[in-house]
Amino acid sequence: MKTMLGTSLRDLYRERQGKRKRVSSYDTTGGNRDYRKLYPGETIEIMNVEGSGCITHIWMTMAPLDDSLEDFLHRKVVLRMYWDGETNPSVQAPIGDFFGIGHGVTKNYSSAPLAMSPEDGRALNCFFPMPFGKNARIEVQSDADKPIKFYFYVDYEQYAAPIDSELRFHAIWRRELTDGIEENLSNALFEFSGKNTTGEGNYVLLDAVGKGHYVGCNLNIHNLRMTREWNWYGEGDDMIFIDGEPWPPSLHGTGMEDYFNTAWCPQQEYHSPYHGITMGGGPNWSGKISAYRFHIQDPVMFERSIKVTIEHGHNNHRSDDYSSTAYWYQTEPHKDHPIIVPVAERLPLPDILPFRPDDLKKCFDY
Repeated sequence: MKTMLGTSLRDLYRERQGKRKRVSSYDTTGGNRDYRKLYPGETIEIMNVEGSGCITHIWMTMAPLDDSLEDFLHRKVVLRMYWDGETNPSVQAPIGDFFGIGHGVTKNYSSAPLAMSPEDGRALNCFFPMPFGKNARIEVQSDADKPIKFYFYVDYEQYAAPIDSELRFHAIWRRELTDGIEENLSNALFEFSGKNTTGEGNYVLLDAVGKGHYVGCNLNIHNLRMTREWNWYGEGDDMIFIDGEPWPPSLHGTGMEDYFNTAWCPQQEYHSPYHGITMGGGPNWSGKISAYRFHIQDPVMFERSIKVTIEHGHNNHRSDDYSSTAYWYQTEPHKDHPIIVPVAERLPLPDILPFRPDDLKKCFDY
């Protein structure tokens, strides 16, 4: 078995085995066309290597061939990864969501495993280690309106011996228009009343079967409630059910902002190695919000299964547009991931909505 060394400063002096390798979009003719062309509706393979190894860094960026900016491009392009010959992807997400921010936008931010770097967050970086035992394959699918140029580096270590773990990296994107309650209550009762004693109806970020550990997520919310009263979208507790345990789960939190290591209904944008708010929303918590929490120092282990959930508003009262990407490591085979929904069902809703949330449910009937 090949044991991978850590990457802390203290480990840098230690002798390392293996070979550093890279696949990239460089111009193989020696010229300066250092990208792959990707046409609407096309899927290209950007990595397919054999043997034992571990991806250590991914950098990507893209733009239409004419260097214009296309709205929501980072929701229109999908990233998939396959390990050891599997046919159902271990990673499947819109590219922007995978790298940490939803809503089809990019912004400068940094965390320990993921970052969006200048210019305007369009340089996408990932430092999650991704081991493989026999093969690693990455593909990119474009549903963009225009042909794009796609630049990438995938840096990895190649080993002569088998990898030292059966766990493989996974990431999955989900989206849901949450099913709340009718607002025939006072605002205080709508925001705070009732008791959730089952966890049923919570928004589900991850539902996995196998052995492994959950290492974090990003969560994106579009506040769809129209009111002049107090319109905080949170109050929803996180509930993580391990190995099929009943309610209350071993890991039961106290509120949405608390799970993301913030407090007091925050709107200030902030980023740190393991948690942050990349989009804080507008006045009265309106509009679009994005936050992340990475369990790098505190991974959540499971032996048979894990279900990571959070209430959408206290007692699941709110009807908002939720999307998320969850990240975890587990043994294979994993629970099959359905093919991602068509691009029309991935695009963000308008910032100003001319209709009621109930009228939007037909847009999410999948």
